[in-house]
Amino acid sequence: MALYVKAADILEKAERKQGALKTLVYDSKFSNIKQLFALVCETQKFSSVLLEIIEYTKLLKQTRLSPHLAMVLVYDLLIGQGLKCGGSWKVMMMKHRSRLQAALARMKVKKKVSRNEDLLPADVQNPAGEHLPRYVRVNTLKTTVEDVGVYLKRDGFTFQGNASRLEDLTLKENHFVRDMHLPELLALAPKTDFHDHFLYKGGHIILQDKASCLPAYLLNPPPGCHVIDACAAPGNKTSHLAAIMKNKGKLFAFDLDAKRLATMSTLLLRAGVTCHQLAHQDFLKVDSDGAQYKDVEYILLDPSCSGSGMVCLRESTSSNQEKDQARLASLASFQLRCLNHALRFPRLKRLVYSTCSIHRQENEDVIGACLQQNPGFRLVPLLAEWPERGLEPYTQCLRASIATTRTHGFFVALLEKHSEAANTKQEAVKISGPEATTTHSPDACEEKPEDPQSEDEQTPAADVMPCGQTDSTPGKKRKRKKKNTTAAAPAPVVPAVMAEVAAAAVVTAAPVAAPAAVVTAEVAAPAVEAAVPPAE
Repeated sequence: MALYVKAADILEKAERKQGALKTLVYDSKFSNIKQLFALVCETQKFSSVLLEIIEYTKLLKQTRLSPHLAMVLVYDLLIGQGLKCGGSWKVMMMKHRSRLQAALARMKVKKKVSRNEDLLPADVQNPAGEHLPRYVRVNTLKTTVEDVGVYLKRDGFTFQGNASRLEDLTLKENHFVRDMHLPELLALAPKTDFHDHFLYKGGHIILQDKASCLPAYLLNPPPGCHVIDACAAPGNKTSHLAAIMKNKGKLFAFDLDAKRLATMSTLLLRAGVTCHQLAHQDFLKVDSDGAQYKDVEYILLDPSCSGSGMVCLRESTSSNQEKDQARLASLASFQLRCLNHALRFPRLKRLVYSTCSIHRQENEDVIGACLQQNPGFRLVPLLAEWPERGLEPYTQCLRASIATTRTHGFFVALLEKHSEAANTKQEAVKISGPEATTTHSPDACEEKPEDPQSEDEQTPAADVMPCGQTDSTPGKKRKRKKKNTTAAAPAPVVPAVMAEVAAAAVVTAAPVAAPAAVVTAEVAAPAVEAAVPPAE
């Protein structure tokens, strides 16, 4: 009975994007991992067949089972090795066995097949992502790429150098390369298993698909800055952000699901993350003008999506196109609301928007609507050498796919704040003297934001004066006043932009919510963590 309860729980978590099946199974601490993993994988594989049988027989109404528990029980009864439980569940399932068997036989007759496997969709019978590399992100909070390479060599792996083309990611067993785009990412042969490896258990490596590493890598928040991970669980991107920040600054992470947040807390502690602050809160209800978020300059937004790009979370085929389109429209509306809300944070410089979806409605269409409603932001061109771009006209964005990039399906866009006020200020400073030729990097982020020459700082143009007009004598005041009457200085841009955003946003600003339950990271690493000395 415990086997089926655990399998159903894992299937539900996988459907909600809480992780890949294998990771969820190994993290479950179930006594018989192999048995659980086989049941979960096979149930997910036959999910479309099982759901049709359950719906046809109206099993849920008659048994009051949860959908995922019904799936694992029906799988073992009809397709697997037979039910491995006793008691009331076995009595209940045996009562409905004949009707369930008849429904399966009906499906075979209808599709003119004799084997259960022939009922599966073509993409499930021959999964396109079966030969994707095993990607491993090195956690630089605990180790280095070089040290991990040394440990892998000691375990019998052979280093093939730095990859320079897509073909280099086709690897033999026990071979590995360093990725050509992300320097802290290693690629190994498909299905290489690290779940029992001490580097994984100690948090020194993170099992994360290459496409999923892009958002934090492209946002690139400097150490010491304030960052928000808006929809953070299960936490891989959060730990990546912390590594890029070198654990310096503040990393606010939000999620609505308390269970996912608890799992995420364990993951972050294992990874050695200490700069984070977790909040069990709806990001849409976070007060963008709150005092604790006044210095937030970078946001990573990876909202709930269809998951259509994920091999391990692929959508079950549906004949109801109208229902599918309605679901996509609902998701896109939610994603746009999240994006509009994120852009309201007053000191925001850059935001990365990403999904694991292949649908234009959730990607380019959301970005297009957002840019129309937020003219103070623009797209930043990303990775010129990346082989797959966003759909026209948003080619500054990136797409990823199994065929083109050897990853799961993904979409990434980088939005950057810009304003005529900032441009006017820079031009005025450049004219005023040679010392103004040194400009501040737009990516700079310091704990005390004092630099007035930052490109993203919203300084009203009226405050920019030619060199020498700092004296406050009455004569100079009169002179300035006269000048303003003849040629009025440009109005500040930011208030106009923010007003336009507020007017155009899909949803109104949410009232200030009650303080969220906050979990502050413990500096001490958990006892389960394995200390690994630097490799010699």
